Amino acid sequence: MAARKIRKIIKDTRIGMKGKLIMSLGAIAAVLLLSSVISVMEYSKMSSYVSDLISKDINSINDARRLGEAAEEYNLAILAAIGDGSVTELPDFDTQAFMRKCDSLSTAFSSTSSLADSVKYAYSAYMLTSLELGYVIKSDFINTRDWYFDRLQPRFGRLRGDIDKLSLAIYDDLRFNSENMDSSLYRSIIPGIVAVGVGLLLVVMLLMFMLSYYVRPTYRMASGLSAYRSYGKNYKVDFDGDDQLKEINEGIAEITTENQTLQRRISALKNESKGNQ
Repeated sequence: MAARKIRKIIKDTRIGMKGKLIMSLGAIAAVLLLSSVISVMEYSKMSSYVSDLISKDINSINDARRLGEAAEEYNLAILAAIGDGSVTELPDFDTQAFMRKCDSLSTAFSSTSSLADSVKYAYSAYMLTSLELGYVIKSDFINTRDWYFDRLQPRFGRLRGDIDKLSLAIYDDLRFNSENMDSSLYRSIIPGIVAVGVGLLLVVMLLMFMLSYYVRPTYRMASGLSAYRSYGKNYKVDFDGDDQLKEINEGIAEITTENQTLQRRISALKNESKGNQ
C-alpha cells in the first residue's frame, strides 16, 4: 500500500512531455526576450549619450561662429569709422556676452579649454589696442589708417585665428562623436547577436533532446509493434524515461503480452477440443 502511494506521488510530481516541451521552448523565448530588452536599452542609452554630445558640439560650433561674427563686425565698424573720418567714439560691443561664450566653450570640452583661453587672451589684447583709438584720433602725428593696419589689424588677425582653431577643434570632436556613434551602434547589437547564437544552440539542444527521448523511442516502438503484428514476436522495447511515452510503451507491452497469452490459451483450447473428438 505504501509503495503504491510512493509511486503515485512520484508520478504526480514528474514532468510530462508537455511540460518538458514548454520548459524548453520557454527557455529559448526567455533568452531571446532578455537579449532583445538588453539590446534596446543599450542602444537607447548609447544613442542618447552620443546624441547629447553631438548636440553639444553643434551648439559650441554655433557659439564659436557667433564669436567670430561679433569680432568681425566690430572690427569692420572701426574700419568704416576711420575710413569716412566721422569717428568720435568706439563702436558698441557686448563684451560680457563675448566673454560668457568664451567661458562656456572653455568648460564645455577639456580638449578646447586652452583654445578658448587663447581666444580670451587674444580678445583682451585686441580690445586694449582698440581703446587706443581715442588717443590716436586726438594725436596730430599718428595716422589712424596706419594705426589700424599696422597695430590693430594684427591683433584682430590673431583673435580671428584663435577662433578658427577653436572651431576646428570642436569640429574634430564632432567627427569623433559621430564615429563613436557608429561604434556604439555595433556594441549595442552584440547582445542581440549573442542571444541569437544562444538561441540557435538551445534549438539544436532541443532538437537532440527530442530525437533522443521522443523520436527514436517512437521509431523503436513502431518497429516492435510491426514485428509483433507481422511475425508474432514478443514486444520487447525498453528505453529511459519517466513521462507519458514511457507509460504508453509499458501499456503496449502489457497489451501485447496479454494478447499473446490469450492466443496461446485459445490455441490450447482448440487443440484440447480436437483431442476430445
